[in-house]
Amino acid sequence: MARSALLNVMVGAALKAGRTLARDLGEVENLQVSVKGPGDFVSAADRRSEKIIIEELRKARPTYSFLTEETGEIPGDESSNRWLVDPLDGTTNFLHGIPIFSISIGLERNGELIAGVVYNPIMNELYAAEKGSGAFFNDRRRLRVAGRSELKEAVIATGIPHLGRPAQDEFIKELDFLMRRVAGVRRCGSAALDLCWVAAGRFDGFWEHGLSPWDVAAGIVILREAGGIVTDGDGGLEVLTGKSIVAANSRLHPLLRAALSGKQPA
Repeated sequence: MARSALLNVMVGAALKAGRTLARDLGEVENLQVSVKGPGDFVSAADRRSEKIIIEELRKARPTYSFLTEETGEIPGDESSNRWLVDPLDGTTNFLHGIPIFSISIGLERNGELIAGVVYNPIMNELYAAEKGSGAFFNDRRRLRVAGRSELKEAVIATGIPHLGRPAQDEFIKELDFLMRRVAGVRRCGSAALDLCWVAAGRFDGFWEHGLSPWDVAAGIVILREAGGIVTDGDGGLEVLTGKSIVAANSRLHPLLRAALSGKQPA
């Protein structure tokens, strides 16, 4: 894959922040950790990673705006270009030494997602895509969604509402209906990676409620460029603000949405 200048900037920021996260994982017991809410944590590692990413992106694109998990909105001279950054997607995994977490950097231009990079520094897995140019794994393999067409063959990923999150009863109903109809359900703890693993064909679909724009922006671009379909829970395009997401290939997507609504797929 020949990266564009834009993707080079994004990948460079992710790799630099990833080196810091890898070091911090080895010293996780010494990290300062704060509680943002029930079951919701932020560590010094999150903040260090975010600082590095912002600094690196600003060097190359000083006028762009930001929306980040830890800082929130950071205005820039160009409001039409906005970085959406999750410096550590999977903080709970990270704090428990589970090596499934990622850095997620997406770019929105005039309200449209146009580029995304997701990086797991422990597995050294880099996913990158730019609108219209395809999605790639570690710069060498083009990503394509799996071709399965029946739920009974599919492995579906999700995120389980944790302590303090609403809609737990709704999730249990969805899970109960769906798990009787699929080959398996997985919960890995990083929505950004879940979307990339659908793009890579490891998972066949993904759904979750209560996500934020920085959780999914990069993964959406990568999955769409790999041939996947991503909508909100109602089948619309409010994927950044709709608070729910459903993703799969074009054949499984309507079946997954039907199953999540408690309907028997045709």
